[in-house]
Amino acid sequence: MSFSFFKPSRPKTPPEVAKAIKDSLNALDTKTVAEVKALEKAMEEVEKNFVTMRCMLSGDGEVEPNVEQVSQLALEISKEDVISLVVHKLPILGWEARKDLVHCWSILLKQQVDSKYCCVEYIEKHLELLDFLVVCYDNKEIALNCGNMLRECIKFPSLAQYILNSASFVLFFKFVELPNFDVASDAFSTFKDILTKHASLVAEYLTGHYDEFFDLYEKLLTSSNYVTRRQSLKLLSDFLLEAPNVQIMKRYILEVRYLKIMMTLLRDSSKNIQISAFHIFKVFVANPNKPREIKIILAKNHEKLLELLNSLSGKGAEDEQFEEEKELIIKEIEIVSRLQSLKS
Repeated sequence: MSFSFFKPSRPKTPPEVAKAIKDSLNALDTKTVAEVKALEKAMEEVEKNFVTMRCMLSGDGEVEPNVEQVSQLALEISKEDVISLVVHKLPILGWEARKDLVHCWSILLKQQVDSKYCCVEYIEKHLELLDFLVVCYDNKEIALNCGNMLRECIKFPSLAQYILNSASFVLFFKFVELPNFDVASDAFSTFKDILTKHASLVAEYLTGHYDEFFDLYEKLLTSSNYVTRRQSLKLLSDFLLEAPNVQIMKRYILEVRYLKIMMTLLRDSSKNIQISAFHIFKVFVANPNKPREIKIILAKNHEKLLELLNSLSGKGAEDEQFEEEKELIIKEIEIVSRLQSLKS
């Protein structure tokens, strides 16, 4: 007596997976999906192919991914223009498909073939994809997916540099204040990565775009939104006090308008904001080459400043160092004030 069994379907090869994804994404074109059923079928096909891609890239929980297949799939996805397709089709993909895509995106970008990041190289030749991802912050349905994908891209200096110097970078100053809290927070995470992941690139950018950048940044520091003020102040101290930005910091602490902003933030109702403002304010005061205008403002406001500083205290383990720094800054303000009164 003989038994016949169904043969298990042969697993797809990386070129087949890449082609299947490409074909199913192309089937989402509006011309071919006039009918709801056709669209649903096409969407199911996309989701099925994304699951196959995810399993090939990260295994299925039981079987580990095959390293060679992972590299080959990254190469095929680049060769078949699948990267462009997935980015441009993002707005019409379903929730599950977008989740799988974001998971696969980070793995694909890290794949090296012949010592080259093939997917990163593809994006370098299609930089408009980065602009598209940035602009997607305006679409709250896909904003968080795009944010995740952007932050993966920013890990690579060439892609981070493009975003920094692109016209779309200034959009972040708007996106970090969007009314949707989750989207605004995500945009701020991306903004922070752009300004902190590659210090030398940022120093070069700030040198060339100093006025434009800090004019826009001033609006964040003086925002009526508490979260925006707090986050942007903390970020400012994070990147301004980085060693490669020393020349930018030296320039920043010569400007009266920025000293006035820090003095205003020292009076903020939030203790966290006051302490963050102090860490930048102290650099203005400790600067041995203070311009005359800065000295005049410090002397003029010295009583209020001393009162403010005396009421400030650090947090936990930082207490001791904070108190020491505060004492030094108080002494310096008193010296400046005395010298200015002698001159007048």
